[in-house]
Amino acid sequence: MIGLIGRKVGMTQIHGEKGEVLPVTVIEAGPCTVTEVRTAERNGYVSVQLGFGTNKEIRFKKPVLGQFQKRNLPPSRHLREFRVDEGHGYEIGKQIDATLFEKGEHVDVAGVTRGRGFQGVVKRYGFAAGHASHGPTAGKQPGSIGSSAYPSRVIKGKRLPGRMGGVNLKAKNLRVVDVNPELNVLLILGAVPGPTNGLVYVTKRTGAR
Repeated sequence: MIGLIGRKVGMTQIHGEKGEVLPVTVIEAGPCTVTEVRTAERNGYVSVQLGFGTNKEIRFKKPVLGQFQKRNLPPSRHLREFRVDEGHGYEIGKQIDATLFEKGEHVDVAGVTRGRGFQGVVKRYGFAAGHASHGPTAGKQPGSIGSSAYPSRVIKGKRLPGRMGGVNLKAKNLRVVDVNPELNVLLILGAVPGPTNGLVYVTKRTGAR
């Protein structure tokens, strides 16, 4: 399903139709340029490649820059393929903006969560720390993690300290509260993955509501 590449601007609050306060995420969605159209005859599948953002030409490698020069398109900083159906009607060079979405429809938003580095079990999984008085020495240690005699190893999948965040995550079935076509801005109810100015991918919801 076709979607848009966007940038997470931040979060704010607006008032709904009944006066309730709605927490919304502001996403700068597009404009995106169709940079490639893949067909079943040539590529074995049907998709549309979109480009978002720009940068100085000197910052692009020559093979990448040549792909845009061959099609007389400005170089795009971010590229993403979206699977589409046959007869979609998208052509190279076409601009797609926030008007792709309508107020009230549901979307999926994918992004990369904020990286938090190497963390312990208390912050990573919400473990309870040991008592801080009367001499205990456990602190924030995870405690016993495996058997000694059998199986004499740590079972896979144990919740232990490690790298936290920085993973691909998708928030599903979020409602579009408002669309501003002049600013190419979407207001989406709730939070979406990623930090401020992080790259996000907004696609139309195809599953059940």
